[in-house]
Amino acid sequence: MRMAELSAESGVPVATVKYYLREGLLPPGERTSPNQARYSPAHVQRLRLIKALTDVGGLPLASVGAVLSAIDEDRTPHETMGVVQEELAGEPPQVSEEAAEWASKLLQELAHRYGWKWHGAEDRTVANLIAALATAKELGHEKLAERLDEYFELALRVAELDVEVVTGLTSFDKIIEAGLIATVLGDRIFTGLRHLAQEYVSREVLGRAP
Repeated sequence: MRMAELSAESGVPVATVKYYLREGLLPPGERTSPNQARYSPAHVQRLRLIKALTDVGGLPLASVGAVLSAIDEDRTPHETMGVVQEELAGEPPQVSEEAAEWASKLLQELAHRYGWKWHGAEDRTVANLIAALATAKELGHEKLAERLDEYFELALRVAELDVEVVTGLTSFDKIIEAGLIATVLGDRIFTGLRHLAQEYVSREVLGRAP
């Protein structure tokens, strides 16, 4: 297919497609002349994936580029998901040293109880967890941390469901893509479901005036 067809099929404007080609987010098509190229369904799928990561997943293009590079480098699905999680986490906010130490200790103890390898604050996901727990403490809501084990057990179940999504897929590319979708869009889906559940439970429990 030509550029115009690629744009129409993917729903991405021609100017944006050309930008993605220049930036290396989209691999070049097969040259048919000095100024023409032919594109395949794989290009359509890559554009749809970029659109999903940016529009729904909320990732900036720099993060999308890092994720796509990990895919193109033929890393293992586990390694690729690590890159995705790092990019999703972003830079953690600053919190007080005292609160951060308190939160870090809680997470280290959690890791010990569940046999989870402790990576420390150099891992962005852990650093953001530390910052969130530390902020709760600074606001006087340490009680949230008292349910940490229960939250972690629920998170484990969600992670198991995410992995089940890719189980049985035979194509390496499909495994990577399914894992990516489960991680990025799964966050959005689960957050939305959690908010719906909170609305339902709060109506039942907190809907009456004291």
